[in-house]
Amino acid sequence: MRLLIALLICVSSIQGLYAQCPEPNTLVDASGAKVCARMFEDSNYYYEQSCGGEYLDAYPGDDVPIIPWRWNNRISSLVVSRSCTLTVWSLARKEGSKRKFTAGIQPRLRDVGQGLFGNWNNDISAYYCVC
Repeated sequence: MRLLIALLICVSSIQGLYAQCPEPNTLVDASGAKVCARMFEDSNYYYEQSCGGEYLDAYPGDDVPIIPWRWNNRISSLVVSRSCTLTVWSLARKEGSKRKFTAGIQPRLRDVGQGLFGNWNNDISAYYCVC
């Protein structure tokens, strides 16, 4: 009986792992338009508390070589919609390091390596999103 209870607790914990991050297949804006990717300003050591704060939506076909100044180097977590790819650059005008994110949830960009010692937390300055 104890094993069954422990197993149920584990399963419910795994299901809630990405509780605050939206599911990739549910990304739509307030008007119901499909969103290619949603980029969030907050992440957290605890995944269920990631994808918080304000967010920036990227729509299919968005090509942004210079991200709005308010968002430059502020993105800490992201979700890419199903059948979409988000390509990001560390510098404006699509320069610097480059990384492609496919469909899924990335609750902590701090965990995504960039070069030998860096990571992608607060380091996105340009993006291109396709579906």
